[in-house]
Amino acid sequence: MPKYLIEREVPGAGQLTPMELQSLARRSVGVLRQLGPDIQWVESYITGNNLYCVYVAPDEEMVREHGRLGGFPVNRVTQVSQIIDPTTAE
Repeated sequence: MPKYLIEREVPGAGQLTPMELQSLARRSVGVLRQLGPDIQWVESYITGNNLYCVYVAPDEEMVREHGRLGGFPVNRVTQVSQIIDPTTAE
């Protein structure tokens, strides 16, 4: 199944408290349950004003639907074409 990187512009994201992050995560998980097993949230990275989220889903539209239902911004969706890590050098 394809993997996607989602960029979400969230002013002040880097200053969100642990409780605010927990609330966002709970809302996301609730939407994922509504959408069913075809979409999976892998992890997210938080920077100053952005969240970068990794999802596995059948298509970009399902990723965007997750954002719509949860009220999450979806500024850019990019399908991951390949993954490398340190073991790639071996």
